[in-house]
Amino acid sequence: MLDAIERIIMSTGFAQFDYRNLIMIVIACVLLYLAIGKKFEPLLLVPISMGMLLSNLFGSTIFEEGGLFYYFYTLNKWGILPPLIFMGIGAMTDFGPLIANPKSLLLGGAAQLGIFITFIGAILLGFTSQEAGAIGIIGGADGPTAILVATLMAPHRLGAVAIAAYSYMALVPFIQPPIIKLLTTKKERVIEMKQLREVSKREKILFPIVVTIVVSLIVPDALTLIGMLMLGNLLRETGLTDRLAETVQNALINTVTIFLSLSVGASAVADKFLTLETIMIMVLGIVAFAFGTAGGVLLAKFMNLFLKDKINPLIGSAGVSAVPMAARVSQKLGQKENPRNFLLMHAMGPNVAGVIGSAVAAGVLLSLFR
Repeated sequence: MLDAIERIIMSTGFAQFDYRNLIMIVIACVLLYLAIGKKFEPLLLVPISMGMLLSNLFGSTIFEEGGLFYYFYTLNKWGILPPLIFMGIGAMTDFGPLIANPKSLLLGGAAQLGIFITFIGAILLGFTSQEAGAIGIIGGADGPTAILVATLMAPHRLGAVAIAAYSYMALVPFIQPPIIKLLTTKKERVIEMKQLREVSKREKILFPIVVTIVVSLIVPDALTLIGMLMLGNLLRETGLTDRLAETVQNALINTVTIFLSLSVGASAVADKFLTLETIMIMVLGIVAFAFGTAGGVLLAKFMNLFLKDKINPLIGSAGVSAVPMAARVSQKLGQKENPRNFLLMHAMGPNVAGVIGSAVAAGVLLSLFR
C-alpha cells in the first residue's frame, strides 16, 4: 500500500518540482499578463508563455520522443519553421516604400549595427563565437531570424535569445523614443518629407526576383530566409497566385507561429534559463536594440549633410525589423512634433529594409561561425 502511494506521489509534478520551476512559472505568468493585460505582442507571447509554463510543470519529459513538444521542436531544430514564418511575412509586406525610396535600404542596413556591436560585446564577456552570434542577432528585432540563428549556432541559448528578442520587440514603443530624442534635435524631428512616388506593378514583381539573385550570390547562407521572404512577396504581387498568398499570410503563418512559439517557450526550462548567462543575454539584448535604433538615426543625420531633400531622422529608427511597430513609433513621434508630419510610409521603407538586413546579417554570422 505504501509503495503504491509512493509511486503515485512520484508520478506527480511535485516530485521534480523545486524553487527554480516556481520562478519560471512566475516569469511565464508575467509574460502572459504583458501579452493579455497590456497587449504586448499577444500572438507571440501567449504561446511562448504557455510553452514555458508547460515545460516547467512537466519537466524534461516534454521533449522526450513522442512527448508533447518533441515534434514541434524537431521541426524548429531542422530550421524549417522560421523560413516558413518569413514566407508569411513576405506575403504580408508591401515593398513599395522601399522601392520608391532606395535610400531606405541604407537606413535598414545601418540599423544592423546593434547586431555586430553586441556580437563583439558578447565575445568580450566570455561567450563563444556561436553564442555571441545568436545573442547579437537579437539586435535585428526579428524573432524568426533570432530563433533560426540560435537553433543552428547555440541551441542551449535558444530560450533566452528568443524570449529576449520577442520581449524587446513588444517593448519597442517604450525602448526607442528616449534613444531617438537623445540623438535628434527638435528641428530635425519636424522635417517634412515629400510624398513617395507611385511604384509600378512591374517594379514590385521584379524586386523580389532581383533581391533573391543578388543575395544568393553575395551571402548564400542568407538565402533560406531571404528566398522564403521573397517567395511570399512574389505570391502577393503577381496577382495570379492570390489563393496561395492568402493561405501563406493567414492559415500557414498562424499554424507555424503556434508550433514555433510553443517549442521556443518550452525550451526555457529552469535549469537552463535561470543562469547568470541568461541575465547577461537579456542585458546584451537591450544594448543591441539601442545600438540598432541609434545606427539608423545617426546614418539619416549623416546623409542629411549631403542631401537636398532632407530625411527626417525619425525614420532611421525604423530600420530595426520590428514590422510595423518601429514604423509606427516614427509616425507617432513625428506627428507629436509636427501635426502635419506623415512619416508612416516613409518609415516603412527602412522597416522592411531592416527585415532584409537582419536576414543578411544572420547569413553572414552563419557563414563565419556555424
